[in-house]
Amino acid sequence: MIKIRVEIYIFLGKIDRYFVTCTSQIVIIKINKMSVKAKYQAVLNLGEQLGIKNGDVVEAEGVLKIKGEAHTPYEKDLIWDKIKEIGGEQATDIKANIAVGDSSVYHRHVVKSGESLSKIAKHYYGDPMKYKQIFSANTNILSNPDIIHPDQVLIIPNS
Repeated sequence: MIKIRVEIYIFLGKIDRYFVTCTSQIVIIKINKMSVKAKYQAVLNLGEQLGIKNGDVVEAEGVLKIKGEAHTPYEKDLIWDKIKEIGGEQATDIKANIAVGDSSVYHRHVVKSGESLSKIAKHYYGDPMKYKQIFSANTNILSNPDIIHPDQVLIIPNS
């Protein structure tokens, strides 16, 4: 009797490992499925890093259901971007209900050394010329759009 074992690792969708054991008369196929929670672990990790409040995660019948409250719309967008990165635009194996605690602003940004309003605008809006919107929303702490300091907390307005 000749026995052959072939292991093929497939990282498409839910299949993580595919084991085939062959004998001269019998072919045995065993599929180990990656859990949906494991697939979206990077989303859960991001939620922890962002400090998502009231988080809840349930996996049932091949669907991961997550809910929680992001501080700002920007953080909610980060969660959704990560979901789409992993599951695609129309993921059917995850359902997310992410509320926003403060929708009066898009985000609150802590200035880091070397940043400018145009760099910050490019990061949040994709357009450095929108620095004027950020400046206008922060005239209570800024008098010149060219002068910002590390550790200042800037309001990033909804666009």
